[in-house]
Amino acid sequence: MNEQSVEYLKKGSDDLRGVIRTEIWFTPLLIVLPIVVGVFLIYDWFCRGFSIGSSVFDGELMLGIIILVGNIMFDIPFLKSLLRYRRR
Repeated sequence: MNEQSVEYLKKGSDDLRGVIRTEIWFTPLLIVLPIVVGVFLIYDWFCRGFSIGSSVFDGELMLGIIILVGNIMFDIPFLKSLLRYRRR
């Protein structure tokens, strides 16, 4: 796959500057919020499930891991695309 098909930011739009500005403003929200939710779910599983020995909260662990892994898989290309654009 070539680099242009992987980029999140499309070039050639008249309103590219506004799109970039919006993405930069929402980047902390897109990155931090899912990480906080995933860590909270894992922490809640540990406090209410693992430490007591209950397997009722194992779904929270799985959901927290899925959120963290999915977020990391999305964030790495997204941040690379933003950094590549800022360098140009």
